[in-house]
Amino acid sequence: MTPMESPRAAAFAAVPTVGFDLDMTLIDSRPGIRATYVALTAATGVAIDADLAVSRLGPPLEHEIAEWFPAERVQETAAHYRTLYPTYAIEPSLPLPGARDAIQAVREAGGRTVVVTAKNEPHARLHLSHLGIEPDAVVGGLWAEGKAEALRAHGAGVYVGDHIGDVRGAATAGALSVAVATGPCGAEELRAAGADVVLADLTDFRSWWEGYLG
Repeated sequence: MTPMESPRAAAFAAVPTVGFDLDMTLIDSRPGIRATYVALTAATGVAIDADLAVSRLGPPLEHEIAEWFPAERVQETAAHYRTLYPTYAIEPSLPLPGARDAIQAVREAGGRTVVVTAKNEPHARLHLSHLGIEPDAVVGGLWAEGKAEALRAHGAGVYVGDHIGDVRGAATAGALSVAVATGPCGAEELRAAGADVVLADLTDFRSWWEGYLG
């Protein structure tokens, strides 16, 4: 059975929806997140290694906050971080190469796109609006296998992400996992985690997508 004859491919052909992760897949949010952690250090007096924090983006915010604060302070500190985020994180963050074109390539084929991210949804929407990236839907607050909930709800046959958690989310949803090596996980780690396709970055997405549809 060829890939285009498989049940997964047949479902995808009927409803060509593609899911995308946000941080380090569509956008380089490291400058803005780093600035937010610096501001959080100034506000709380707790020294956070902002460079280390932005080197391991992917999991929910609370996972990183727990590295620097005691358990009883994690929730309140995460809430504080989120109040700082719009001021410090939106303006410095940039689209990753190929991000806008990847969304456009899906749209040109008559497909839909949905951004599914661990970031809280209002901040995800702020990033996308600021950068002029316009998916058909945005769902926040989901991580790893939890992303399957939104991928299934939107009928996504493909999920594009940069983290092994994204690979697990795609697998749980029964979607094709397309990984980009632009985040904290290298190409070999992504392949070992079970990614079906590994691209250097989203500048390779259009050619892969056109070949997949063809």
